[in-house]
Amino acid sequence: MRNFDFKRALIPTVRWLERALAVVVLAGVLVALVLGARMMAGADWSAIETFYELIYRILLLVIGLELVRMLITHSLGAVLELLAFVIARKMLKPDLTAVDIILSVMAFVILLAGRKFLMSRTCYEPDEIAEETAARPKESGA
Repeated sequence: MRNFDFKRALIPTVRWLERALAVVVLAGVLVALVLGARMMAGADWSAIETFYELIYRILLLVIGLELVRMLITHSLGAVLELLAFVIARKMLKPDLTAVDIILSVMAFVILLAGRKFLMSRTCYEPDEIAEETAARPKESGA
């Protein structure tokens, strides 16, 4: 009788469950997009709170999409971008204290420093590096 390789059977199962969860999150994002658009269409746009609500909802949708990307790609860059959007969304709450703002800014700076100095090129998906270098302006040698 052959020994059952638990790890070999479990890893593909977990990957497929992650993909299924990503599909569920994506469906939730699409439903939230439609329902949020309907709600925002009937909102009072003369109030500044409506704009804050729009930005808050958009960032929540982006967080959902980044979560889907993270579940599918398992990229460390995707995790850092997800955390950056979570911090940005947190900073838009109107009831923030000065300590909350300082801690959020520090967390964001740590994320940027971690991405710049701690991540190697192997942490990125191949297309992420190409997109990032293409988006940078060309430096001219003076």
